[in-house]
Amino acid sequence: MKACPVCGRLYPEDSGFCPADGQQLTSATQVPVLTDSQDARIGQLLCQRYQIRRVVADGGMGRVYEALDMHQRRALAIKVLHPDIAADDVAVQRFKREFLVSQELPHAHIVEVLDFQPTPDGSYALVMEFLYGEELRSTLKREGVLSPARAVRLLSQVAIGLDGAHQKRLVHRDLKPDNLFLCQTPDGDIAKILDFGSVKDKADNAKKLTVMGTTIGSPYYMAPEQAQGLDTLDHRADVWALGAIAYEALTGQVPFNGPTGPAILLQILTKEPDPPSEVGKGKRYPVPPTLDRVLANAFKKNASVRTESVGKLADAVGAAYGLTGTHADWAQLPEQELARQIDAKLPELMRAPVPAEGADASQDFFGEQDALGAMDQAFAASNAAAPPAAGGPPASTYDDIPGLPTRSAGWVLPVAIGGSVLVISVVVAAWLLF
Repeated sequence: MKACPVCGRLYPEDSGFCPADGQQLTSATQVPVLTDSQDARIGQLLCQRYQIRRVVADGGMGRVYEALDMHQRRALAIKVLHPDIAADDVAVQRFKREFLVSQELPHAHIVEVLDFQPTPDGSYALVMEFLYGEELRSTLKREGVLSPARAVRLLSQVAIGLDGAHQKRLVHRDLKPDNLFLCQTPDGDIAKILDFGSVKDKADNAKKLTVMGTTIGSPYYMAPEQAQGLDTLDHRADVWALGAIAYEALTGQVPFNGPTGPAILLQILTKEPDPPSEVGKGKRYPVPPTLDRVLANAFKKNASVRTESVGKLADAVGAAYGLTGTHADWAQLPEQELARQIDAKLPELMRAPVPAEGADASQDFFGEQDALGAMDQAFAASNAAAPPAAGGPPASTYDDIPGLPTRSAGWVLPVAIGGSVLVISVVVAAWLLF
């Protein structure tokens, strides 16, 4: 490893100059650590192995340092809990679980957590690989939106990482641009998913660290079942969140917004987002109408009719931009080649008809319109196969099945209103517990 003699940043052995200071780099072990009177950890050798070099960031949970692994001569990131957080046993258990969960995950697109240790000052440290680049949040703040090729490549890589976690019944629960890290390379970004501390383990013998009725996650990217604090949530909550990230990355706006947390959650539970092709008008990169239905399917209120996996969501987004193949192909393809293929198809896609408006929102209030449509088709097929006898009763519909409501307009509005009242009370209660 090499280090900058001015700022102390660590760099790979093949680096020549520090881009922050323009200084020529020298061997990291020959660069003295700059002490900090405000932070006694700077310069310490943690666990007789990790030399703390400098502060990288401060967050609500803890402080992140850059450190030098004196055994393996590599740069590491070390997150140390703030004193008040370290006194919370549940917070410490979640912190430790991030290390334990990391041992089960593939790390091509998930940050690798290497160690968990107590610190001499009574806190706890999580040791991770050091990533060079920036969070997606910083990129969006600076650039507003991503190019289609960059977004497709990002979603494809994130889908690969998440599918690996979902196969082990691990749900991230806190996907947001702050937890997606972009490592720049000549071929494009390499995405890394951060912070599995809020992970939900759906295995039967998993230890529960969340009280029933509480919510975890950022409200802008929270699925309805997560907003209500339901213990039944599964990997499809991550599908919703990744859809919300895609919407924001391609249009520059979050799909659901409001002045307060409860207001945002109420939007999520009762409203549909504006079509991305409409929101994207006038932006740097046009958004084709073919994307509207893709993201609408990711935002189904009812998880049972939502896009069933993050991989299928990434496939559908790429197809909406005219790409052939799957997200596994696009994750590896250089961004420049993806851009060439998308640019060749985009003019035609922009002329595609805008999908017709759906049925009244009250009929699709819980995302069940698709399920009802499927039942219609099943009964139609059944009736076509066995037509009624002459003079006999009319063909059956699911309106005649005991226990199912009829499709007359009389029951729709009361059910929708009653559901709205119930949803509002659940949202407020869940947010107060959050």
